[in-house]
Amino acid sequence: MGRFRLGCDIGGTFTDLVLFDEETGRLLVHKTPSTPKDPSQGLARGIAEICAEAGLSPAEGTLLLHGTTIATNAVLEGRFPRGVLVTTEGFRDVLEIGRHARRDLYGLDAAPLPPLIARRFRLEIRSRIGAKGEVVIPLSPPELEALAAEIARLAPETIAISLLNAPANPRHEREIADFLRSRFPNVPVSCGSEVNPEIREFERTATTVLNALLAPVIGAYLDRLGAALEALGWRAPVLLVQSNGGVCRPETARREPIRLLLSGPSGGAAAARRFAARHGVSHLVACDLGGTSFDVSLIVDGEIALAQSGEIAGRPVRTPMVEIHTIGAGGGSIARLEGGRLRVGPESAGAVPGPAAYGRGGDAPTVTDADLLLGRLPAAAPLAGGLKLDRERAAAVFARDIARPLGLSVEEAASGALTLLHTAMAHALRRALFARGLDPRDFALLAFGGAGGLHAIAVAEEVGIGRVFFPEAASVFSAYGLLGLDIVHELAESAGFGLEEATLPQLAEKARALRERAEARLQADGIAAERRAFRLALDLRYRGQAFELTIAALTPEPEPGAWLATLRAAFDEEHRRRYGHAHPEAPVEVVTLRLAATGLLPPFTDPPPQPPATEVRPRATALFEDGQWQGVPLWPRAGMPSLLRGPALVTEPLTTLYLKPGWRMRRLADGSLLAEREAS
Repeated sequence: MGRFRLGCDIGGTFTDLVLFDEETGRLLVHKTPSTPKDPSQGLARGIAEICAEAGLSPAEGTLLLHGTTIATNAVLEGRFPRGVLVTTEGFRDVLEIGRHARRDLYGLDAAPLPPLIARRFRLEIRSRIGAKGEVVIPLSPPELEALAAEIARLAPETIAISLLNAPANPRHEREIADFLRSRFPNVPVSCGSEVNPEIREFERTATTVLNALLAPVIGAYLDRLGAALEALGWRAPVLLVQSNGGVCRPETARREPIRLLLSGPSGGAAAARRFAARHGVSHLVACDLGGTSFDVSLIVDGEIALAQSGEIAGRPVRTPMVEIHTIGAGGGSIARLEGGRLRVGPESAGAVPGPAAYGRGGDAPTVTDADLLLGRLPAAAPLAGGLKLDRERAAAVFARDIARPLGLSVEEAASGALTLLHTAMAHALRRALFARGLDPRDFALLAFGGAGGLHAIAVAEEVGIGRVFFPEAASVFSAYGLLGLDIVHELAESAGFGLEEATLPQLAEKARALRERAEARLQADGIAAERRAFRLALDLRYRGQAFELTIAALTPEPEPGAWLATLRAAFDEEHRRRYGHAHPEAPVEVVTLRLAATGLLPPFTDPPPQPPATEVRPRATALFEDGQWQGVPLWPRAGMPSLLRGPALVTEPLTTLYLKPGWRMRRLADGSLLAEREAS
């Protein structure tokens, strides 16, 4: 019989694992180097290692919750299988035309991104649905046969279907999808009506195409993962983390791999929401600094900030996702000179070869090397995978590539690299807050990830945040967050009518249709009726506007009276907060209905904190700060005093915290630490 659940988050440098023993309440954390060529191998190795440490067999697992960057990396690297797009006659160039928007406002020679599918692989079919959903040109059998013959000639590995006006009437899209699935049973088919049944032809087509191109990539990974887990003896269910902060079965991920684009970082946002609720903090900035990236997500009024669309590597993606702002900044970020100017990131040394100090072949100076050279990272700090830090190697590459060319000392060069890193991180944090009209001073910061504790306070100072939390097991906090996730399905239905009493029957009918689809999906997931929950939201805009805001409804069943009035008032207030003005007398349109259907998994309860150890005497260490070396205390987290004033270093397994001068830190009841800026 099973007895433990496992959260696994594969990052660019390390694979993080957290094991929760459901019988004893014991929590184990573990990190192992990632295997970029085949991440499933590193994951399988990590599962074997943490199970051995726990004295358990993989066969005793009850649940594996798995966050992955496979989909994200495929988009970033542009490595896709050969795909075909089927679209309405005359609309094959929608992908290339895109939106008439200038990404680089002052660039005179900006080159557009190449389309994901070349023109000769974009096929037109003669059929037409009108703007109101009427059939203008019927879909004929000869057209379908001709389409099948052309697809057979091109021999694609995946197929996307996106027809004009399908959100108004998906009939033709679904007929084509059914036909092609019967003709090409081994080729995945992505239908826009299933992937993204919303208006705006370019974004809808781009999202459907991206889903189609990711299907073979995710399918192949899930095959490898299944084989690796079977060899390990793992028998329990596996659930994949989605961009929306929920999980789904592998079957769902194969059908809609677009759901996994922000799979990795969403675990950290989920853990941050639980942390905020536990500490009574309504506004929290969650900052995850790992080996390759810095991810910022927000908890606003106790809830994760979500977005209905975004971009990955400049590609529009329309799927519900945790609103995460990511930059290429982390422990492995490479420092280099360009035209005599110092730059840090976005390139990373990654897991292989890693920073120079790891001694695994890395030959470029990185942020981790800078932390080591400045004394922030103790030379004897334990690293995952048994890695040892080589300070002399780090000094040699910094001297060769940065210090000598600029006429600086190694310490000055390393300090400059960290200054640039902190500036970039602060900019990402401001962008996340200012985009929603939020003030950093209203927020606390939650720092996690392997490198988060070393840099969080410097970033908080730069943006004006006065409180920084450091959770326990911060280096694997995202993996820890996965343990409490539930199954979530996000469904949408286009509307296109006013928000008023007269249209309430239409609204209710569409909400009922969404509910029926959601119930069917949760039924397929094996979720009992009493463990299902539903949340309705509407995309609203003032009549004449081009874009909309998503507003949560009081209940998933539309009702006259207070339900409608409250929804309208919430829209006006959000419009005023976001844009500085509102128009309570203007008519409002319903653009899209959205239903989040949640299947509640067996609950996860945070284990009780370990009692603090007896306070110990700190070791003395040297730290380079403000242009000079100075002695600071080095405390183990378990033995630090109840109140600590900076400067100081605090070590714990797999990560280190740096408390800057002018800050004080205390231990909270749950074992986490709170650093606060002292009054000047």
